[in-house]
Amino acid sequence: MTGVSATKTAGSTADGRLDRAQAVILGAMIATVATVGTGVSLGMPLLALVLEARGIDATWIGINTAFGGLASIVVTPLVAPLARRIGTGRLLIASLALTPATFLAFYFAEAFWLWFPLRILLGFGLTASFVLSEFGLNSLSPAHRRGAIMGIYATVLSIGLGVGPIILASVGAHGFAPFAVGTLVLALGILPALVVLNAIPVLEEAPQRSVIGFVVGAPVATLAAFSFGAVESGGMTILPVYGLRLGFDETTAALLVTAVAFGNVLFQIPIGLLSDRIDRRKILAACAAVGVLGAAAIPTVAGSPWLLIAVLFVWGGVTAGLYTVGLIHLGARYSGADLASANAAFVMMYAVGILIGPPSIGAGLDLWRPHGAAVVMAALFGLYLAVVAGDLVRRRR
Repeated sequence: MTGVSATKTAGSTADGRLDRAQAVILGAMIATVATVGTGVSLGMPLLALVLEARGIDATWIGINTAFGGLASIVVTPLVAPLARRIGTGRLLIASLALTPATFLAFYFAEAFWLWFPLRILLGFGLTASFVLSEFGLNSLSPAHRRGAIMGIYATVLSIGLGVGPIILASVGAHGFAPFAVGTLVLALGILPALVVLNAIPVLEEAPQRSVIGFVVGAPVATLAAFSFGAVESGGMTILPVYGLRLGFDETTAALLVTAVAFGNVLFQIPIGLLSDRIDRRKILAACAAVGVLGAAAIPTVAGSPWLLIAVLFVWGGVTAGLYTVGLIHLGARYSGADLASANAAFVMMYAVGILIGPPSIGAGLDLWRPHGAAVVMAALFGLYLAVVAGDLVRRRR
């Protein structure tokens, strides 16, 4: 498969719809990331369960997992320079190939110390795959359709992230079978990527600023990734514990996370469509405001499990728009090498959020039982709301 030429991706039909070649390319890119997301959501809990079965302490399991996040932070500044040197499409294929190969190696790595370099390699493969895929989607999406396309991307990715644990539950966490299935799922992401091998824009020039420069220069977008990453990762980790401390049974406590996940799936396309019509900074401010108000409302509805689930469904779905609209905002503002580096900054800040969110929200839960976690989540969204509101005020003046 030789890939579709980039020259065929720029046009739309007369009525504004995507032409066939463009739709195929964008669909292939979305399929690539969704497949990787499915493999990741299967693999991450599997690795933790395997280490627990081997008698590794929970603290060390957490430290080993954190190496993946640290790797993401370290390698994101390297993605754009590597893409310029070896080619954007080639680096994407190499990253996608590295991911299943590394994941399979975990099964054969008996010594625990080997899991640390493997986590770093896995983190590199995953980070580069997401940065380059999102860069490709942003670059190839026509401006008038970017919100809708990124909304579809976020929805399909959320579905993929939800399917992984279901596959793991079906296969089980023992023996070679779950590693074989996870490796196969991750490897399948290479097939649609081959379709877009020649379509992803080539990076011929260096960006105008560093990755850190884009974090500072585009705080409305990059801090959206940080706040969402912190609350999403922390919420997914702490919400079941919060439910148990409220006196819910394990099934109901697990439903709190499920409610957030279903909200993520159902809200992203409407939010993406809305972002094609309204100032995206205003949408980001609205998502953050819902984040603050929803988190503040959690303690007030905690006495009713189903009311709490309903609040989390809406809250989780709307706040996930921070990631979706943040990406769209970058795509509208930058292009070429600048967009690639800005996407790297976006993913890096999401990874920083993952490192900061769970311990902060967990500490809040311990300091004020049981509602401290909600206070910390409201504060994280509140800080971002202040940033985007300040930007809106400055632009109005």
